[in-house]
Amino acid sequence: MFRTLFSIALRHLFGRRRQTLTTIAGVAVSTMALITTIALTRGLLDSFVETIVDVAPHITIKGESMRKLPSDLLSDPDALRLAFVEENIQKEERKEVRNFRQVMGILGSADYSEEITAVSPYVESRVIVIKGNKNRPLSLKGVMIEQENAISGIRDRLTDGSLSFFKRTPNAVMVGRTIAEDMNLVLYDEVTIVPPSGPARQYKVTGIFFSGVNAVDNTLFVSLKAGQILEALPADKVSGIGLKVADPLDNQTLARKLENVTGYRCVTWQEENASVLSLFNRIGYIVISLVAFVAVVSGFGVANILVTTVFEKSRDIAIMKSYGFPAGALVGMFILEGVLVGFAGAIIGGFLATGSMSFLENLPVQGAQGPITRTGFSMSWNPVYFVFVIFLTVFISTIAATIPSARAAKLEPVQVLRDSSL
Repeated sequence: MFRTLFSIALRHLFGRRRQTLTTIAGVAVSTMALITTIALTRGLLDSFVETIVDVAPHITIKGESMRKLPSDLLSDPDALRLAFVEENIQKEERKEVRNFRQVMGILGSADYSEEITAVSPYVESRVIVIKGNKNRPLSLKGVMIEQENAISGIRDRLTDGSLSFFKRTPNAVMVGRTIAEDMNLVLYDEVTIVPPSGPARQYKVTGIFFSGVNAVDNTLFVSLKAGQILEALPADKVSGIGLKVADPLDNQTLARKLENVTGYRCVTWQEENASVLSLFNRIGYIVISLVAFVAVVSGFGVANILVTTVFEKSRDIAIMKSYGFPAGALVGMFILEGVLVGFAGAIIGGFLATGSMSFLENLPVQGAQGPITRTGFSMSWNPVYFVFVIFLTVFISTIAATIPSARAAKLEPVQVLRDSSL
């Protein structure tokens, strides 16, 4: 009986070829749009995580002490303490890591040799950069360039210049490509850097880099000593220490352990970028809502063609029931038609999605995609998204087919044949 019902289902679909093809095309386009949207959204997140993990420290030791002084001196009645207030208004103490070489010695010990793969101290500052009649407020980072290269791989990201040129040049500075384009900087140019306090100093551009992370590409790199001079820090103090770890996706436990050992606040890259990751999650929820909405719309198209088929083929259905076809078999036949339409549209949509994704991914246009910059659009080619959307499309089509199939099952052969013109 199944072969007979399958043959009749194909006749119904091919009998209304134009409407069937239109419905399949609608399902295919919606499937393509869903797969492409999901791949784009997930691709942006994957690209961001991959870029951040490659460029930024996995854990950053900030110059914020975790060992706070007690604020309640009277909680212990047995303690002999004396509290008093003195008129002493001073400038807020800035955040810094003291005796950073001692901290680096701890991080480089055998206890952490398997977990920590690279360590790089740095000094952060906000400065004014002047070139001719252009001036910009920018972030400056003083680093030990080889240690920084172990963290961010800056050597491989240089578009001009070299690390050796940077190391052998007094007052050398490396600039991100965004800064270079904005201020028309090229190799060997000299710029004036004005620190928050102290005299302005001349620096020579010895390298231009592009990392793809907008925040990094808007940063200047100078030597650690130059950064300490600009920030008026002594030789044993830095703003923080960046770490690269063996498992960047599971670093919370290590960060909390280092807080206890060093006494300084340790921030993971996930915590540093929590707002961006939260934004991507919200976008993901919106995409899921769109997926459900578009899938339901495509289901209406399937239901429409089957409702029309039931209306036009009501006499044929009545004759089939008169010949002894059970109502369940007729329900199954129309559900089969819905499955065939949904499956055909979903498969065609899957092939169309691969084409649209390849096109978007290879667009020769470079632009900012949230916090990162890259050529083309970031796409995730995870086959799970294809399987999920195709399954969802077929499922919705199957559900949509139950409405007209239930109507077909309720038709009374005698009434239909009596009312029809034989």
